[in-house]
Amino acid sequence: MTDGSANVGRYGFWFSNLPNFLTLARIAAIPIIVWLLRDPSPKAAYLTFTVFLAAVLTDIADGYLARKYQLITTLGKLLDPLADKLLIVSALIMLALMARKPGIPDWLLVIIVGRELAVTGLRSIAASEGMVLAAETSGKLKMILQSVGVHGLILHYPLVLGMRAYNIGIVCLVAGTAVGIYSAWNYHVAVFRELATRRADGAADG
Repeated sequence: MTDGSANVGRYGFWFSNLPNFLTLARIAAIPIIVWLLRDPSPKAAYLTFTVFLAAVLTDIADGYLARKYQLITTLGKLLDPLADKLLIVSALIMLALMARKPGIPDWLLVIIVGRELAVTGLRSIAASEGMVLAAETSGKLKMILQSVGVHGLILHYPLVLGMRAYNIGIVCLVAGTAVGIYSAWNYHVAVFRELATRRADGAADG
């Protein structure tokens, strides 16, 4: 698939960069979500749920547009997963600080944040070596599960399908964390395998 920058003349600047604008809109929604999560009331929970859902929908939209119209860019490959991490981690930290019981287990939050930091560091290493670490299917599944989990944790109290929203949120969050650890392992294996191959090729050429 070609780099989206090649399609600027075909679609025009604004449409060619629409996936990146949607990603930036997702990042811009984070301070709003953080501010709303300062209020533990049910009314604020519904409002936060709506804003968070809108932010998640921009993730779906930018991915669809980028693939359908071949608007995938290097900036998008780097910015999109970063926006996802900021959105999820910011919401989870604020939810953990809320005076609502039960809350998010400390160990789960530590694992999630640690995983995201590890993958972000890996992306920096890959970028310094001229590699772009695009999202894998497992990484996308992790984002879906964590997004559903955060939605449930934001609502917290209401019953959904006969279950407490909090319980649905925790189950999805744990499942998403398990998938996230698996995807992080795959990312690390792929990057260090590629680096080892490059070193071997360089030694052979030398």
